[in-house]
Amino acid sequence: MNIKQHTIKSSVTVSGVGLHTGRVCNMTFLPAKPNHGIKFQRTDLEGQPIVEADVDYVVDTSRGTVLQKGEARVHTVEHTLAALVGLQIDNILIQLDGPEPPIMDGSSMPFLEALEKAGMEEQNALRDYFEVPKGVFYKDPNGDAEVAALPCDEYRVTVMVDYNSPVLGSQHASLTSLNQFKNEIAPCRTFCFLHELEMLLEQGLIKGGDVDNAIVIVDRLVKDDELDHLAKLFNKDKIEVKEEGTLNNIELRFKNEPARHKLLDVMGDLALVGRPIKAQILGARPGHAANVAFARKLKKMIMESRDSDFPHYDPKLPPVYDINQIAQRLPHRFPMLLVDKIYHLDDTKVAGVKNVTMNEWFFQGHFPDNPVFPGVLQIEALAQTGGILVLNTVPDPENYWTYFLGLEKCKFRKMVVPGDTLVLKCELLGPIKRGIAKMVGKAYVGGKLAAEAEMTARIVRKDA
Repeated sequence: MNIKQHTIKSSVTVSGVGLHTGRVCNMTFLPAKPNHGIKFQRTDLEGQPIVEADVDYVVDTSRGTVLQKGEARVHTVEHTLAALVGLQIDNILIQLDGPEPPIMDGSSMPFLEALEKAGMEEQNALRDYFEVPKGVFYKDPNGDAEVAALPCDEYRVTVMVDYNSPVLGSQHASLTSLNQFKNEIAPCRTFCFLHELEMLLEQGLIKGGDVDNAIVIVDRLVKDDELDHLAKLFNKDKIEVKEEGTLNNIELRFKNEPARHKLLDVMGDLALVGRPIKAQILGARPGHAANVAFARKLKKMIMESRDSDFPHYDPKLPPVYDINQIAQRLPHRFPMLLVDKIYHLDDTKVAGVKNVTMNEWFFQGHFPDNPVFPGVLQIEALAQTGGILVLNTVPDPENYWTYFLGLEKCKFRKMVVPGDTLVLKCELLGPIKRGIAKMVGKAYVGGKLAAEAEMTARIVRKDA
């Protein structure tokens, strides 16, 4: 799995009819900056409103996953999102001039191929994985669907379906590595049963449905007059079917293509958690309603965790800035450079690390028989970390100074001693105005709060 975030190198457009709305739509994928996330934009509406790919905006899961924010609605997003998950694309803006992405052939493959044509671009920001800490389970109270997530160092998905049909009985599908997505999951098309067609049409759905963009499972004998009626519905001269099989005798791309497509749907729906996931996902008879309910449960876990907006510090991962890059941005030098690495940086937040060792110069005189990292230097380390954040807002940080202006609500919660790793986190409390930045800083050791303060700083050009 990727360590750093990715976007695409250039814009790319796909066009076609939406499955349920039946409206033609041009959908354009555009590159986005780090930590932008996945967002949809309705360019055909006034103000060109944006809808984030977030489970909080799901308003319907009847036959697809529908997002809505304000008056902007985007139907059937799961196939598009699955392609982004499969390619590990973190940041992208998806512009649509209609209410629904094109269904294309009913799979994620056309989107994946378009995105690969645009090219992948690695970004200087680490992926913020949500690593499931323990087993998480969901059972649909109104049906048989069950979804679970177990701790795992990778992203794996296993799905089982059972339709109690002579044509489509029990099937299962698995994805053990995202490298398998392109060839084994992305080509798998959406499907429904013949007996569902009339119901879907009565509900005003599948207006863009066609035998070329969905598999219709035929699990009973069909009379000639029914076939003629279906041919008219799909605007075809003729539709054929074997005694049992698929409408128009469409050949499956995989023997278990329906189960693989259900796996694809799970991946797309769980993208709405808002962060890449490390877990073993298990789904029994999953559907959009259960997938979205489970995504909500995962997001609640994320929000309830301490400092959920900051990624967990993993020393195995490469830093955003190492000590040499930090020295290029901060004027501090020995003995006052107190940040060893930056492991997260976006528009409003920064996180870094200070490794405390017995070799620190101040331990000679600061409680030499009981070495304790001075509280004032903990605040200085937080201020320097915050300085990296403030300097990130200008295109030429080497031409600026940052000065400490104020300190409020400063508290020390825990002693810091040699051998500790001090994790430093700062977040802006509001926009930077006239060069003045106010932020909250927190320092942790072993996940426990050691120090905190609200800090005010000013950014000034060196030639001012």
